[in-house]
Amino acid sequence: MTNTADRVTRIAADLMDSAAAEGARQSRSAKQQLDHWARVGRAVSSQQTAARRRVEAALTGDLELRELSVDEGAVFNAEIAAAIQEKLAASNYGTLLAERGVTTVALDENGDIVEHRPDGSSVTLTEKRRAPRRRKASAAPSR
Repeated sequence: MTNTADRVTRIAADLMDSAAAEGARQSRSAKQQLDHWARVGRAVSSQQTAARRRVEAALTGDLELRELSVDEGAVFNAEIAAAIQEKLAASNYGTLLAERGVTTVALDENGDIVEHRPDGSSVTLTEKRRAPRRRKASAAPSR
């Protein structure tokens, strides 16, 4: 095995947080835990067992989910969850909605609501401040 140096890469924050927590339980650093998970995932993904082929068939829609065993179902669910998280991380819904002509709103770094329009312009929406309401005097009789 060739000794290769680690490469700098970006890791999703939620994975790093999970790796730090699990790594602490397993007496590993966050990096060591990520390496462990990657190796386990690589080993599982590279297995061309009948069970793995069934999971892949279910993922492509060629096998009904109800035909998977409990263990196969767990792998199927993990594959789906990972795919969803990858798609969400790579998606820019503001851009997608703007292309469809939809105006969106989001919070900026100051916590202000900003309206993003399809033409690329943005405007900060300010709340019209109302004067505090005066409390009605109680109708108690005065003496």
